[in-house]
Amino acid sequence: MRPARHRSCRDTEVARQPVLGQHRGGGNPMPQRLGRRALLAAAGTTGLAAPCIAQTEGWPARPVRIVVPFTPGGSNDAIARPLAERLQARFGQPFVVENRPGAGSAVGVAAVAQSAPDGHTLLLTTSSIAAIGPVQGSGFNPAAELDAVALLAKAPLIVVTPPGSPLDSIPALVAADRASPRSLHFASSGPGSTTHIAAELFNMRAGTTLQHVPYRGTAGALTDLVAGRVDLMFTTIASAAGQIRGGLLRVIAYTGEDRPAGSPPAPTVRAAGIPYESGIWWGLFAPRGLAPELRRTLNAAANAALEEPGFARYLAGEGALPAPLPPAAVTAFLESEVREMREVVAAAHIRAD
Repeated sequence: MRPARHRSCRDTEVARQPVLGQHRGGGNPMPQRLGRRALLAAAGTTGLAAPCIAQTEGWPARPVRIVVPFTPGGSNDAIARPLAERLQARFGQPFVVENRPGAGSAVGVAAVAQSAPDGHTLLLTTSSIAAIGPVQGSGFNPAAELDAVALLAKAPLIVVTPPGSPLDSIPALVAADRASPRSLHFASSGPGSTTHIAAELFNMRAGTTLQHVPYRGTAGALTDLVAGRVDLMFTTIASAAGQIRGGLLRVIAYTGEDRPAGSPPAPTVRAAGIPYESGIWWGLFAPRGLAPELRRTLNAAANAALEEPGFARYLAGEGALPAPLPPAAVTAFLESEVREMREVVAAAHIRAD
C-alpha cells in the first residue's frame, strides 16, 4: 500500500517572493530583526493560519521540495542533496533541493511554515532554527509552527586558536580571561548564529567574559583568526578542516563527546571541569498539520537513509554522526533546544541587529 499524503484545505502554495537579504559565507548568521508578521511576510503572507487537518490519499503525487534556507555549498546543502537522492529512490518521485536564502534563514523557514502541509514541501536546516524567535525578539517558535519530522545528524563544535597563541587549552583560556577580563575576542559567523550562541553559553558556564566579534559568514571569521585579529572561534570540524590540516589552526577542545572517527585529537570542554556541552544538529521539518501517518513514513525513510553505511561515511566527512530518532522524540528534542536557546539569548542579550 502506498503511504498517505495529507491534503490541506489550503490548495495553493505560497507565491515566491524576492529574498530580503542574502546569507554570505559558510556559516549560518541569523537575520536582521524581523517581527512575527515580517517573518511571515517574507514568505508572501500576512498572518499565520491555523493548521488544517484534512483527508489523505496517495503520496507523493508530484515532486517534493526540500527547502534549504541558505545559499548553496554549506552544510545544510551538503546533507540535503544525498538525503534527497535516497528519498527519491525510495518513493519514486523527484525530491528537489531548493535553496531559498534571505534574511539569514527567515525567508526559507517562513515559506515552508506557510506552505500546505501535504508532504510536498519540506525544510532542512540546522539548530539555528531554534534561535530565530528569541534572537529576533519575535514570537516565532519552530516547535509550535512546524512539524519536526526527523533529526538527521549531530556534531560537536570545536574551539580553535592559532598555533602560536598561548591559548592552547581550555584551562589556559579561562586563566587568561580571569587575568584580564574582556580582553579576549571570539569570532562568529554572525549575530545569533550557532557559533555565537555556543560561545556565549561557554561564557555562562565557565564564568568568562569573552567578547564577541561577528562576521558575515565563517570564511571571513576564520581568515581573521588565522591572521591573529581575533583570539579564538567555536566552529564546526568541516568549516575549519582545511586550516587545521594546513597547520594554520589547532583544536584545543570539543564542545561535546560524540565525534566521528579520525577527528583531530583534543579533550572536551567538560574534561576541564566546566559543565558545558553544545553542538550543531540538522533536522527535517514540514509545515504544521502534516498527517501523522505521513510524518511517520518520512521519519522512517530518513532514518533508513541514515543507517546506510555510505551516508554515515558521508556525514563523518562533514564532522557529523547520524542521529535518528522516532517522531515524538524529535519533537521533544526540538522543544528542549528552543528552551535552551531562549535562556542563552536572554542571558547574553543577543539580538540580530
